[in-house]
Amino acid sequence: MFVDSRDGARKVFLEVWRKLEERAPLSPLEGLIAGVIERHPEYHELLRDGERVLTQEFGRDEPAHNPFLHMGLHVALAEQVGADRPPGMREHHARLCLAGDAHANEHRMIECLAEALWQAQRAGRMPDETAYLAALARLS
Repeated sequence: MFVDSRDGARKVFLEVWRKLEERAPLSPLEGLIAGVIERHPEYHELLRDGERVLTQEFGRDEPAHNPFLHMGLHVALAEQVGADRPPGMREHHARLCLAGDAHANEHRMIECLAEALWQAQRAGRMPDETAYLAALARLS
């Protein structure tokens, strides 16, 4: 999912929510996003607020407190698994999701993703895929 701003990302989720409510056709990417939304019923009320949430501030430090960041990380993880990028993502995902509650294990995986992205942003570099994969390997 490529967006150029915070509001742009939020609008994507709001548009997919609107389409879900109207039972309108979804593109493949929208279908992926819809699946993330459906697995997070705790955010449905927020999405019903529509455009009012575009300017709402959420906590910056923990993805769980920012519903759009949290759902965006789920989308990013799904895209990584689908593309097997970095190489080995599919294997890590399959191993973890077959070992128990798939959604709970995806939450553990997005914590690793969020850490990798935060470290990269802090250092002003690309994410360290080796460190990211090592963190995923440590999840058991």
